[in-house]
Amino acid sequence: MLTPTGLRFFGRRFPCTIGKGGVVQTKREGDGGTPRGVHRITGMLYRPDRIARPVDWAVPIRSGDLWCDDPGHDDYNLMVRAPFAASHEALRRADPLYDLVILTDWNWPFAEKGRGSAIFIHRWRRPGHPTEGCVGLRPDHLRWVAARLMIGTRLIVQA
Repeated sequence: MLTPTGLRFFGRRFPCTIGKGGVVQTKREGDGGTPRGVHRITGMLYRPDRIARPVDWAVPIRSGDLWCDDPGHDDYNLMVRAPFAASHEALRRADPLYDLVILTDWNWPFAEKGRGSAIFIHRWRRPGHPTEGCVGLRPDHLRWVAARLMIGTRLIVQA
């Protein structure tokens, strides 16, 4: 459960960061908000050139893996492959932000255009530094949580 005091999981509390737009009731693409509600964990991605596979169901991020954030495209809020002309976010980044990414079911699998995309749980840039709408955790905390997650685990966002 994500609360103003952090993320609670398996009886532990972890400091976290959320979107620069705060927790929002009505999420829109690009608003920087973290959507309030109950979200399910749907997958996990990781960089095999940087970290060991965190769980047996995690999928490696390959060169050319992208996430479509173009509300006008049929692949909105889905992982896609380069080359891809529509607006997207690179999953294989130079920085370590997406070395381990936990996917949520926000606006997925049948995305409503403009309702927001790519609401992930990933490492934070630094304590207190907001995300673009995702939940950010300290790297060691992210690895601890990831090792204990299962598909369908709930992420409850409250404010």
